[in-house]
Amino acid sequence: MQYQKSFRQLVVWQKGKELTLFVYNLTKDFPPEERFAMVSQMRRSAYSLLANIAEGNAKKFYRDRCNFFNIAQGSLVELDCFAEIALELNYINSQDYLRLLELINKCGYLLKHFIDSQSQES
Repeated sequence: MQYQKSFRQLVVWQKGKELTLFVYNLTKDFPPEERFAMVSQMRRSAYSLLANIAEGNAKKFYRDRCNFFNIAQGSLVELDCFAEIALELNYINSQDYLRLLELINKCGYLLKHFIDSQSQES
């Protein structure tokens, strides 16, 4: 399916996809008791970022688009919170934590600027 403004072309979505794939790989070795808790939450917040960017990009009106993009920002904050807890519980090492944080911050930066750019299109 072709869209006039495909979400796949958005740098913020592409970086979010990188983040999501990293989270999936990172959480596959978490303790079994975290499978339905932290693993699930981290993965859901990561793919929520992607889904909300994609859905928001398809909306016609600025207010509707920004609603989805704001939810995506919230998902990033949620993921950031879980990342720190995972580090402190020794589920991830400091190198993986720093890489995860780098991706979260990059997505946050891109998303903020993407949201700001949407007001200029309305």
